[in-house]
Amino acid sequence: MSSPAQPLAASLVQSVDWLAIAPPTIAAVVGLVVLVADLFVAEHRKTLLGWTSVAGLAVATLMLLPLLDGDRSTFCLTGDATVCSYTADRFTLVIQFLVLGGALLTALLSVTALKDGRKELPEGEYWFLLLSSAAGAALLPASRDLATLIVALEVASLPAFALVGLKYGDRKSSEAALKFFLSSVTATAVSLMGISFVYASTGTLYLTQVADRIQNVDGQLHTLAQTGVVLTLVGFAFKTAAVPFHFWVPDTYVGAPLPIAAYLSVIGKAVGFSGLILVTVVALPSYADLWGPALAVLAALTMTVGNVGALRQQATRAYSAVRLLAWSSVGQAGYLLVPIAAAAYSGDAEQSVGSTVAYALMYGAVNLGAFAVAALVGRTKPLNRVADYRGLYASSPLSALLLAFFLLCLAGLPPGIIGLFAKVTVFAAAVDAGLGWLAVIMAVNVVIALFYYLQWTTLLFRAPEGEPEKHRVPAPLTAAIALTGVLGIVLSGAPQLVLRFTDTALF
Repeated sequence: MSSPAQPLAASLVQSVDWLAIAPPTIAAVVGLVVLVADLFVAEHRKTLLGWTSVAGLAVATLMLLPLLDGDRSTFCLTGDATVCSYTADRFTLVIQFLVLGGALLTALLSVTALKDGRKELPEGEYWFLLLSSAAGAALLPASRDLATLIVALEVASLPAFALVGLKYGDRKSSEAALKFFLSSVTATAVSLMGISFVYASTGTLYLTQVADRIQNVDGQLHTLAQTGVVLTLVGFAFKTAAVPFHFWVPDTYVGAPLPIAAYLSVIGKAVGFSGLILVTVVALPSYADLWGPALAVLAALTMTVGNVGALRQQATRAYSAVRLLAWSSVGQAGYLLVPIAAAAYSGDAEQSVGSTVAYALMYGAVNLGAFAVAALVGRTKPLNRVADYRGLYASSPLSALLLAFFLLCLAGLPPGIIGLFAKVTVFAAAVDAGLGWLAVIMAVNVVIALFYYLQWTTLLFRAPEGEPEKHRVPAPLTAAIALTGVLGIVLSGAPQLVLRFTDTALF
């Protein structure tokens, strides 16, 4: 009995490419180290945990460099080395750079936020949850089977719920966490049901095998397969904050600590969109006639509702600056959906997906920069109203100029050249795919967005009411603002650094 079992066991052993999985693994290991160290570090030295987390995320990001030589795969089937659960290709590395780089900037913002928080936030738990979420977010774009995809999605999401509601005794934070939790759990349940239907139809969880087998599904299972595709898409639409699954966004951003709102606006979206791309373009290309029109309609609704919501924000309302950025992020999600929808109609799906990746890189850099300046203003103006930014140039000229630059990038106006070029690539993807009506809706929404972005920008340079208040900028916050500013300016001077991803095969 034992001899047949041994060859069978040996055939199930998979080799592990430790270099390929190093980026998410380092983030996870450092998270565990910080959690254990929290038990032994004295209260007055808790900042060491923050700097350890920053260093860990920096190392995890740098570990992407050795992977640029070529595609690497691991956790492959022993009988077929081309079918793997983890693949570090160009698409994976770009999204991992966005995720880990964004988490690093979030960590820099968090060092200052925790110091200013007067013990409202427990440091050890905070850093462990942030690093755990970043590890899950970095794992997701490399996932090439549906089980790993869902596990990565939940590892990224579950710590985020706790981070949103981590403030001691803050009712607003608790309500935001509950709303975020309920919507995300619903999304996961719907996704799991859809994935179970796809598995029942195809008999496999590997994305490439699903793509092959779902084309030849037995007639009796065709309806089951279609239902599985629709439910899977609905689940990911929740994660991307697409309309009508966006209702949690404004309250969650306001209730969360500001660095976590920044994290959700960029890394949360990167997770949702990379998962959506893997499910649609890689696993379900034969169902493009089903998910293509659905995503096109979702894109149109999302950008319109998001921009109208941002337009309606009153400058004197409490937390209106954060709410405006929240609604703006919903509108930006609509733009990000356009090229994925276009992939269903385009002869070159990889080119279309490249437009989404290029736009996500631009959006990640400048949106984190806008949140960094918001964190600076929020140190002296805790209500963080848009009106509080009036005359910022008089008290902090460099911060005001950088915020103006970030807002112009989001609007797609010079000197924010990278924002303009990113919008042009998305617009071109829609036109090339024959989605003229969607391109028109996008153009109208870009004009709507110009109004509230420019309104906020002009406010920065108006005469301040009363004596201008000087802003003391702590070193970590300075580093975060400087890094995003330099990245945005460099990309505006050389947009081809990002836009070349639209011309590169990503799978």
